[in-house]
Amino acid sequence: MDSSTLYYSLELVSGNGLILSCEQKAALQTSLVILKRNYRFSRVLFWGKILGVKGDYFIAQGVTEDEMRDKKIMYSLNCIDWQLLPPPTEALLAEVSAAAMGRFVGDPSFEYEYTETRRQGEGDAAAKEEFTVKVTEEKRLAATVFTIDRDVSVVPRGALIQTPHGTVQVNRSFQGLSSLEAGNLKNYLHFTEPQHQKKKSILEMADLNPSIDFLDPLSEDIPKGSWSMQLEGSSVCVLRSLLWLGLTFFHVPTTPQHGYVYMGDGIKNLDLPFML
Repeated sequence: MDSSTLYYSLELVSGNGLILSCEQKAALQTSLVILKRNYRFSRVLFWGKILGVKGDYFIAQGVTEDEMRDKKIMYSLNCIDWQLLPPPTEALLAEVSAAAMGRFVGDPSFEYEYTETRRQGEGDAAAKEEFTVKVTEEKRLAATVFTIDRDVSVVPRGALIQTPHGTVQVNRSFQGLSSLEAGNLKNYLHFTEPQHQKKKSILEMADLNPSIDFLDPLSEDIPKGSWSMQLEGSSVCVLRSLLWLGLTFFHVPTTPQHGYVYMGDGIKNLDLPFML
């Protein structure tokens, strides 16, 4: 959610228990403005909070030219001092998935360990050796934020526009979904690189606009039923992810107001297929 409307946005998702203390909100309101100025971001988004055993991580994202590809992820333990997270690579994601288990501790320097068996040598002289690999919680945090964004980040259809050069920018002419459109899951898109591009029929293509329909709709998610939608009258539409419990998206129909926030333990709900 945009840091410039933080107080208003948090009120819209507070019905799900996603709240911050008055001190935390006041600190974020000030520190995110300073963060935007120091790093020269075009805007700063408050991403959410990951709960730890000893402390919590507050996450923010800075955006420059491209809304989707030029994000910098920052974290803080006190809502005041911010540190840059390492970029999530494929190697980092593989290390974290193998090593990190259970709850976050709340200490960025904490190390997770796992044993990896590697084959050394060739032919008859080859032998298996065990190596201990260590992964810091800071790396786990970077991988978790990236994975949650990839799986369940949400934006209303039309809120972003892709230029002829491929740059993704905010659509300044977007005035929100209508009350009728807001109740249909196909009008909400994943705010990440398309993962499930499929060949559409000519009839399906006739209703699509290439400049705004370049992302995957939530209606095509597998398994079906992984989203909970609630329309609170005609004032706000709230989407909750059942795959990553704690991810909540809001949109106020007929206005450009929208955003999402995650507040949870950073653990994926792998039991979802058995719950539906």
